[in-house]
Parts: sequence; structure tokens; C-alpha cells
Amino acid sequence: MGDLKLVERPQNYSLAPETSMQIKANIKVSSTETGVIFGNIVYETSNVMERNVVVLNDIHIDIMDYISPAVCSEVAFRTMWAEFEWENKVAVNTTIQNEREFLDHIIKSTNMKCLTAPSAIEGECGFLAANLYAKSVFGEDALVNVSIEKQTDGALSGYIRIRSKTQGIALSLGDKITLKQKGSS
Repeated sequence: MGDLKLVERPQNYSLAPETSMQIKANIKVSSTETGVIFGNIVYETSNVMERNVVVLNDIHIDIMDYISPAVCSEVAFRTMWAEFEWENKVAVNTTIQNEREFLDHIIKSTNMKCLTAPSAIEGECGFLAANLYAKSVFGEDALVNVSIEKQTDGALSGYIRIRSKTQGIALSLGDKITLKQKGSS
């Protein structure tokens, strides 16, 4: 999950047969890069005298634990949108058929704040565009633009574009949206 540093190296322990021990290692995280921590537990036994490795496989971190709704001006949003180089474009794929209900579902699923004025997204015109914003606990900005249109069959189509300064937030939020957008609110 981004820039990881082991705060203190755990000391070595010798255990008697049939005993166990819990060891904690503190990890300092300084950015929300990928949402994944990879790790191994390495141990040696006296009988075999070889090193054994238990692969923990990827431990997934939920990016939503590190994202909070935030507010910024329209000018600041547009400036960041133009400056941020990482973009993840997610196609709308949902069973929800109401544009506002879908937007509310995305806001709730991503823990973001809608910056678009309520008066701009009121009514039934078959199209909705809204800007969402959040900040990570590390001060990283996450920008989202939801642009959806109601088709003649009642289904919603369009795209959700995510922009950030770092690739990790854009990818992690995109994955979260892909997983969550099908559900109803």
C-alpha cells in the first residue's frame, strides 16, 4: 500500500516444541498507492536446519478506510483535474435505472463528497454529470467525474472517470467502483 517502511525489526525468538508466539511488526504507511501489502514469514527449524517461507499472499487493504469526503472550489477542482496525470475510466455497468439514485450509490460507495450543486442535478432529463472529491489521510486528492445517460430501454450508460496525482488511488477507487456499482442503494 504505497510507501511502506518497517518501523522496527522484530527480534528473533527460539520456541520450544508445541509452543506458539504472536509477534507484532509496525509498518509505517505514507501513501495510498496500491491497496495491497505483500509479505512472507520466514522461519527455521532445528530438525531440518533449513529456512521455511510462508507466503502470506497479498493482504488487501480497503482504500475506503483512508479516504474521507472533502470540499474544494470549482476552480481548484478544474486545476487539479488538468494537472493530475493518472486517470482510470470505468464504464457504467449497473442495474440501477435512476440517474440520481446511481449517483447517490456511487457517493456512498466511494465515501466522496458531491461538489456539483443540487440544483444542477435535479429533474429528469435523462442525463447527469457530477464531480466528486475526497482526500486521503495522507493528504492525497481523489477526483471523480460521473457522467451517465439513460438509454431508451431504461438502462444507464456512461463513464466514471477518476483522477489523482498517484496511480494507486485512481486504480484502487476504480476497482472499488467496479465492485460496488452494480448494487442498489
